[in-house]
Amino acid sequence: MAGKERHEMKVAVLAGGISDEREISLASGKNAAAALTEAGYGTVEIVDPGERGFLSRLENGNYDVAFIALHGFGGEDGMTQHILEFLGIPYTGSNSLASGIAMDKDLSKLLYRRAGLPVAPSVTFTRADMPSIDEIVGIVGPQSFVKPVVNGSSYGISLVKDPSELTAAIELAFEHGDKVMVEHRVFGVECSVAALGDGKTLRALPVVEIMMPQQSEFYDLEVKYADPNDIHRIPAQLPEDVYAQVQDIACRAHEALGLFGISRTDVIVTEDGPIILETNNIPGMTSESLVPDEARHAGIAFSDLCAELVELALERAAR
Repeated sequence: MAGKERHEMKVAVLAGGISDEREISLASGKNAAAALTEAGYGTVEIVDPGERGFLSRLENGNYDVAFIALHGFGGEDGMTQHILEFLGIPYTGSNSLASGIAMDKDLSKLLYRRAGLPVAPSVTFTRADMPSIDEIVGIVGPQSFVKPVVNGSSYGISLVKDPSELTAAIELAFEHGDKVMVEHRVFGVECSVAALGDGKTLRALPVVEIMMPQQSEFYDLEVKYADPNDIHRIPAQLPEDVYAQVQDIACRAHEALGLFGISRTDVIVTEDGPIILETNNIPGMTSESLVPDEARHAGIAFSDLCAELVELALERAAR
């Protein structure tokens, strides 16, 4: 690997996997593989952890680096990163420990608070220690979001407008995980911004404002994969100081969680200022995804974005 030129390198793009987000991951992987080929990497192959023989292919494939385009369970949670670390294959994105923490909304929130980042009131529980509905409402208020603590891409998430809806929403969330978070519903402008780089090179990309379609009340699966021209406003129409604050929050969240390479943080800008929702440690890379759109508006070609992530991975491995 040392001293190799791009055209001599063999890259495994890990996509597909075993989570609810398999099809989205395959789309991200296909997009990334085309971008890396365009960037000049010699051999770029999509390797699917959801297929039989994955470990053997990875171990015997003589790959110089892996580009991780996996989403959800088995990808964002550090599982695949552990395998790559064991095999000694450099990979893009955050290490196994940081990935596992970022995937857990409860642990992430603890670290946000520790870093002084603004968060909404919430309560987290398992079936064994679930509080009463009255206790939950006392903490989060009558309107809330109910979500699995460890999951992604809005699977299992419900908007609760009345406490009478809480029980059903909690049951749905438990179908997607063993731990559930109920979080106060925050009103304001929904925005998303990526943090890119490492250490001194870490910087925020342009802030995206999510323009909700009339029929949607939150950033659900239907909205996430709609035409970006219909729902993404870049740059977000925010006062200059608030815009800078949102970008700063994205970088501080990235650092607070110990992330590397790329992340995307979602915030709600309320009348009293921004509130952080969550940070995605392997953002989507489909043609409809936020990060490629942000990069494009920053003047960064998608091929250059993917190449930067690979170069960062190789630099980390060489240290």
